[in-house]
Amino acid sequence: MGINNVIISGNLTRDAELRVTQSDWKVLGFGVAVNDYRLSRETGDWEEYPNFVDCTLFGNRAAALHRHLRKGTKVCLRGRLRWSSWEKEGARRSKLEVVVDELEFLSPRRDDFVPAPASASVPSAPAPASDPAPAPNSAPPAPAPAPASDDGAPCGEPPSSGVYDERIPF
Repeated sequence: MGINNVIISGNLTRDAELRVTQSDWKVLGFGVAVNDYRLSRETGDWEEYPNFVDCTLFGNRAAALHRHLRKGTKVCLRGRLRWSSWEKEGARRSKLEVVVDELEFLSPRRDDFVPAPASASVPSAPAPASDPAPAPNSAPPAPAPAPASDDGAPCGEPPSSGVYDERIPF
């Protein structure tokens, strides 16, 4: 008996495609690009080579995640390998895919971002009338965090450009 467990982190190569079977079972298909590094014989330098992995997710989660899985979205997923074969036009075909059990977004949802108007400002909390003296040997109070949107970016600001991996060729 073997262990069939796969963990992949990469960018989606295309928008996810949702299908529904005759028995109303939802099937979501998408592709993930991951980089591999190989030593070039010509230059002696390490070069990146993309690998493209087909992924499938089943059930109600497929319908829920469909609208969020867009080309370029960075994800980390855990699943298992599944090999399937079929015959098409007299030729035997096969493929190896990942059946997804868990999926985590590594980049914010760009389609949900709505910038705040330029004239809007976030009101600050009023300062207390008098600050009590800190207790001896205590750490200074932590600054209050800036209000954040669902994607973790401060409200009214776009996500930083550093969250996207520009090395994936698409």
